[in-house]
Amino acid sequence: MGKSNFLQEFKAFAMRGNVIDMAVGVIIGGAFGKIVSSLVADVVMPTIGIFVGGVNFKELKWVIKEATYSSDGKELTAAATLNYGNFLQSTFDFIIIAFAIFLFIKFMGKFTKKQEEAPAPAPSKEETLLTEIRDILKQK
Repeated sequence: MGKSNFLQEFKAFAMRGNVIDMAVGVIIGGAFGKIVSSLVADVVMPTIGIFVGGVNFKELKWVIKEATYSSDGKELTAAATLNYGNFLQSTFDFIIIAFAIFLFIKFMGKFTKKQEEAPAPAPSKEETLLTEIRDILKQK
């Protein structure tokens, strides 16, 4: 298998419509993920924080081991923390993204179904005439 043959196969693979569609989907999905993350971090979580007493979810953590400091106040070792607030925020991100994708797929399903239900156009005079000729030839 020569080098040029390999490159030709790769080019044929990369230029297929499905691969390009998938690449566009990944790029749009990444941008959509950033929008949803911002929605959750900047709109949803602060609103939920107000209802639960002004809690900032990003700051929710459980300190497993406290930080240690030298006598002059300089931090020697950082605190070991379990940041469950970030986990909660990521969970909300996932739920909202999954719900948005569900709604999009449901919308596309309805759109596709309506296109499939559209009646087929009536055959043209030429098609009708050709069908009649075919039927006559079959009888003979």
